[in-house]
Amino acid sequence: MPQEVRGVIAPGRDEPVRVETIVIPDPGPGEAVVKIQACGVCHTDLHYKQGGINDEFPFLLGHEAAGVVESVGEGVTDVAPGDFVILNWRAVCGRCRACLRGRPWYCFDTHNAEQRMTLTDGTELSPALGIGAFAEKTLVAAGQCTKVDASVSPAVAGLLGCGVMAGVGAAINTGAVGRGDSVAVIGCGGVGDAAIAGSRLAGAAKIIAVDIDDRKLETARGMGATHTVNSKATDPVEAIRELTGGFGADVVIEAVGRPETYRQAFYARDLAGTVVLVGVPTPEMKLELPLLDVFGRGGALKSSWYGDCLPSRDFPMLIDLHLQGRLDLGAFVTETIRLDEIEKAFERMHHGDVLRSVVVL
Repeated sequence: MPQEVRGVIAPGRDEPVRVETIVIPDPGPGEAVVKIQACGVCHTDLHYKQGGINDEFPFLLGHEAAGVVESVGEGVTDVAPGDFVILNWRAVCGRCRACLRGRPWYCFDTHNAEQRMTLTDGTELSPALGIGAFAEKTLVAAGQCTKVDASVSPAVAGLLGCGVMAGVGAAINTGAVGRGDSVAVIGCGGVGDAAIAGSRLAGAAKIIAVDIDDRKLETARGMGATHTVNSKATDPVEAIRELTGGFGADVVIEAVGRPETYRQAFYARDLAGTVVLVGVPTPEMKLELPLLDVFGRGGALKSSWYGDCLPSRDFPMLIDLHLQGRLDLGAFVTETIRLDEIEKAFERMHHGDVLRSVVVL
């Protein structure tokens, strides 16, 4: 039987979010209902609220979540009721050209639940990133559920569902940071700090954090940065070169998503170095670079989609590293809040006062 639960919706562009009664259908073939235990408040949810993703209002927000599988539909074999899972928005198909070439982290046909969750009047909801986890329960494709060690805190585990995975993966998967490398990370919000933590995990010898906010730079040191640069007061390109023997960093990770910071990343890398763009730009942004410089500096310019992660491979590994004390996921949780406090959490996030607010249910 369909269930009625509480959930947070964005009713229209830039309107305040509100808690509503959500109708969750029974899971169909290939689907699962998950009881949400925790969900992080991510910038992407704010973009949905502002209409920056699309205009398919009302949205059921929330996607950075962990919980327990309550029920599954026909044909589901990878997860079962009672499993503790992290939700992901890359449910790989196994059939597209990327999957068949052995690169499922680039899957071009990821899938979501076929059925729609609704309001009590029948209005269909658009779940953020196909998840919609600012709710007591949600309906997802079973492939969006990744089983992990149940001994981890849900408030910590859910962060791998988006921001932390994006940053750690930008360093480890996309940037291929290795032992002894020099790394610069431009932008020290949640994703940038995760890239710093990932670089430390990978064995980088020098990790340079760049931001305009001294508070964020101090937090970045706690995540593993060996040096910090306030780019409001100092030219970050020159500072990074000075800290790397005049050459530039082996890997520069841009976690802001703006043309001016991307140019800084481009010129702050060593010859044959790598630039990784993990910050998300907006549609109107343009980038202009001398083509001769693109050619002459060599190396690689990469974009990192979801940290180029494969959830079935990366989530359990990172949870294990956390439980071993080698990756402090708890450091990303600034505060825990209730469902009815999400609008205030958006304000604190916008002002840079938190790394992550996490809704705990």
